[in-house]
Amino acid sequence: MNKIPDPNTVHPIAGYDKEIYVKPTIKNPNIIVGDFTYIADSEFESHVTHHYDFIGDKLIIGKFCQIAAGVEFVMNGANHQMNAVSTFPFYTLEGWNMQPPAASDMHFRGDTVIGNDVWIGQNAIILPGVRIGDGAIIGANSVVGSDVEPYTVVVGNPAKQLRYRFDEELTELLLKFKWWDKPVEEINALIPVLTNSDLDLVKKELKKRMSDE
Repeated sequence: MNKIPDPNTVHPIAGYDKEIYVKPTIKNPNIIVGDFTYIADSEFESHVTHHYDFIGDKLIIGKFCQIAAGVEFVMNGANHQMNAVSTFPFYTLEGWNMQPPAASDMHFRGDTVIGNDVWIGQNAIILPGVRIGDGAIIGANSVVGSDVEPYTVVVGNPAKQLRYRFDEELTELLLKFKWWDKPVEEINALIPVLTNSDLDLVKKELKKRMSDE
């Protein structure tokens, strides 16, 4: 009997601890991660930096994301006041006579939100408040400081859109179909479609399955 994938398994590869499903390891309530998202490391939360409770920003990551080694999610606590003469954070350091600046004086960009089935390449840096759409690919060593459209490839520092992964029709079909929200048994049955490089066939199969729903 085949083993059924379990999103609450920490180590999905038997005998190998350098790749983990992230969700069952999370302790910080301001980090929310979907089922089957993995990272190529033995732990995750050290990859989320400058994440302070008093700010309250969240890191939200969808299902089935693939996060390579060395990826860093920089949160809003890394920001300094930029509307004054000095950016030096006197208020954070012992002995300096400064009260914390008002929230309106800080460049807080809100929650960081990563969609589903997103591949983030090795050593990429995701800056605060960025939103990355479903199915996007982030190239290795990229620094992502602005939003990324679904099913696009972005690379570089600063990260720029390289191309769309698919044509508009297939992208819309995928965003409507939302395969990552299907039951495990159905996803297993969908694997021949999800891994097929004949994109015209994939379109036909998705349309058929959507019409049957």
